[in-house]
Amino acid sequence: MTNLKTLNKQVASFKKATTKESVWQLINTIVPFIILWVLAYESLSISYLLALVPIVIAAGYLTRIFIIFHDCTHFSFFKSRRANRVVGTIMGVLTLFPFDQWGHDHSVHHATSGNLDKRGTGDIWTLTVEEYRQAPLKLRLAYRFYRNPFVMLGLGPIYVFLLKNRFNRKGARKKERMNTYLVNGIIAFAVAVLCLLVGWQSFLIVQGSIFMISGAAGVWLFYVQHTFEDSYFEEDKEWEYVKAAVEGSSFYKLPKVLQFLTGNIGYHHIHHLSPRVPNYRLEEIHNNIPELQHVPTISLATSLKSLRFRLWDEERKNFVSFKDVKTLPKTSISAQAKPEL
Repeated sequence: MTNLKTLNKQVASFKKATTKESVWQLINTIVPFIILWVLAYESLSISYLLALVPIVIAAGYLTRIFIIFHDCTHFSFFKSRRANRVVGTIMGVLTLFPFDQWGHDHSVHHATSGNLDKRGTGDIWTLTVEEYRQAPLKLRLAYRFYRNPFVMLGLGPIYVFLLKNRFNRKGARKKERMNTYLVNGIIAFAVAVLCLLVGWQSFLIVQGSIFMISGAAGVWLFYVQHTFEDSYFEEDKEWEYVKAAVEGSSFYKLPKVLQFLTGNIGYHHIHHLSPRVPNYRLEEIHNNIPELQHVPTISLATSLKSLRFRLWDEERKNFVSFKDVKTLPKTSISAQAKPEL
């Protein structure tokens, strides 16, 4: 595997954001989302089934809005750091994420992804086979509950979007705490205004439906791009950044429409390798650097297999299901991990 210095040189020319492309992406994302939201609201007077059409599409655009927010937290969407903060905070209101708080946790995720000794911040709760075997019954049941697809994709977005991110993390600095208060305040004000304009029932139906669909899509994208059979996990002494990025983050090959709505985040291996690359440059890098094309690749069909992957087998370096644990020999490997949504 080429080292980080060499790969960084290869992607260096693609890192720069361009104001024209960034502004255009904002326009072709925010404007359709607003139009679809209004169409969904107007369609409610006929039937919810009719409204569901623009709701589903709007959920896709909300996912795209999140990718813009995500890029801003990496300060990659605009050249200006201030522009990233301002736009990112606004996008955070739309996606229910405080800019500084989420940006901090996500930076930790990038710095520790695939590191067995540094799990617990900004990642999916993952236990190794031996950790699961040695865990008390209460913890094993909690882990099974957490890893249930209906819980992860249904309750997960509610917890992450509506509860976890409304409160500051322990040890947060003043700037981060104030940003959380600001985002929460604007969200409360915007919700109040929209409820007065369209009625609280209509608002909850439209925005609630959009939120649940886009939230489930967001959790799924994050889950599947790090949870595939031959992913990458190592103890700290063996952990390597480049391998964690290129081998521990998948290339999620999606149809063009879904690639558009997900803001090219399917090129997750490139994003983890170089987070300062704006999302609209990721495909270009993939197409121009051959080495980055030979990475773990999953499609819509093959990604469904990830639902059965629940535990990391340190001995065999792959994910396994709960059923597989019964057939695997016991080892002495163990480590500690805490649950984190």
